[in-house]
Amino acid sequence: MRIYTHAACINHAPGPTHAERPDRLRAVTEALRAAHGDLEWLDAPVADRSQLQRAHDDALIALVLDTPAEHTVQLDPDTWLGPGSAEAALRAAGAGIIAVDAVLGGETLRAFCAVRPPGHHATGREVMGFCLFNSIAVAALHAIEHHGLERVAICDFDVHHGNGTQAIFENDPRVLFISSHQLPLYPDTGYEHERGAGNIINAPLPPGTSSAGFREVWQRDLLPALDGFQPQLLMISAGFDAHRLDPLAQLELEGEDYRWLTRELVAIAERHCGGRIVSMLEGGYDLDALRECSVAHVDALRGR
Repeated sequence: MRIYTHAACINHAPGPTHAERPDRLRAVTEALRAAHGDLEWLDAPVADRSQLQRAHDDALIALVLDTPAEHTVQLDPDTWLGPGSAEAALRAAGAGIIAVDAVLGGETLRAFCAVRPPGHHATGREVMGFCLFNSIAVAALHAIEHHGLERVAICDFDVHHGNGTQAIFENDPRVLFISSHQLPLYPDTGYEHERGAGNIINAPLPPGTSSAGFREVWQRDLLPALDGFQPQLLMISAGFDAHRLDPLAQLELEGEDYRWLTRELVAIAERHCGGRIVSMLEGGYDLDALRECSVAHVDALRGR
């Protein structure tokens, strides 16, 4: 197993009081190096514009890469661009791409991309919700268009619905998007009736949902759908903000819930795609919870 990250991802600085702060990635990488320092750690490359164009239009790419950002610039109520933001976003997307190449090329069985900014709220045309490029969508389309895969599954357990990922793939049956998330909550999407081309499965959870409720919806609805899709590659939007300590939401999960779900996802990947998984960090805004959950997730990815 490999971990892809890059120091440039620390340099995206939305502001000292912003929830999506550099300390998030420091917490994750420090905890993972302590627990999994024996893994292969590699620097993420930058994505190029042609790779980004698979998921995003030219105007969005230009906004992120060509906006003069000597100082922090506000792009929407939640999303900021600073001097280090463009490279951080390029490295985050590049991590997903190189991880797909490595997993599909047989260099490693699984990869975790410890990167920021997160990506799953960015649509084809809009940055939003702390997200500049939708890194997991870029990586999934790389798997399809460069490697020729026909079925890629994206599992998203971030507490906020991955509206951008859904929007990019809702008319593309080559990609199954399944998500559990809190509702009501930003961005107020991810209702059960949102089905796309039959390839979108949403499981909204009410505030206060416990470990038992979270596990029930995955066992009853989401894991069977994933199993039936028989993916050739499994990708994970690994947001850890459904943890009970997270300040931006009201679910009641523990680190062991992420270990449990990751083990279930590994089992399905082993049945259908030789165990191949690429996971990418999304949200999670309590540093202690981030440490606990990221270690539990990588533990399970490597079979511990």
